[in-house]
Amino acid sequence: MMGKLTARAIAERALEIGDAEGLDAVTIRRLASDLGVTPMALYWHFKNKEQLIIGMADHLIGGFAPKPADQRPWQEQLRDLTEGLINTLRTHPCAKHVIEQIDAVAVPNFLAVWDQALGLARTAGFSVEESCLITKYLLQSAIAIADAPVHDQAFLSGEDLAQQVRFKRLGLQSLPGESYPHLVEMAGPLVEPKDPHLYDTFGVDLVLSGIEALAARR
Repeated sequence: MMGKLTARAIAERALEIGDAEGLDAVTIRRLASDLGVTPMALYWHFKNKEQLIIGMADHLIGGFAPKPADQRPWQEQLRDLTEGLINTLRTHPCAKHVIEQIDAVAVPNFLAVWDQALGLARTAGFSVEESCLITKYLLQSAIAIADAPVHDQAFLSGEDLAQQVRFKRLGLQSLPGESYPHLVEMAGPLVEPKDPHLYDTFGVDLVLSGIEALAARR
């Protein structure tokens, strides 16, 4: 078994545990038990949990790391990076917490994505300082879009969801209309289930359109 054990297999199992039980449940001892090896076998790949988290992050981001010699317009490449990160965060519920815990400099695949995003921002005409800010905003936007409650609705039964929506709608509709006219008017659309695909697409469009509009002024 030890001969077949790879860093990739360890990272994948760690992500499975993290998705199901949270990162606190991800330990070297638990992984060794699940993989049928001794803890020492894992230490060959990851010396401690900090290194394991880095390995998990590298494996996550490796799924959409940029490809070399990509000559497409910067807008398309930046969209791919943003959507790739959102999809990764969506696929693995623990991904947000993994990314928040890492030192990006220690994660090769993160560095590759970050470096490409910075280069794309520079290609778009932004200054060095602006490019740094753009990559930070994109990362935080991707995390926010991926972490939206709209994607939690799949875990509720039809009756539970309907009851929750009804309760929230009535709460908004009961507000004084003279003080909160728009909240009362839009109570239904505000609380009704959203199409997850539309939610994500509109969110990415909103963020990237802002970047493109600023770039057009350069």
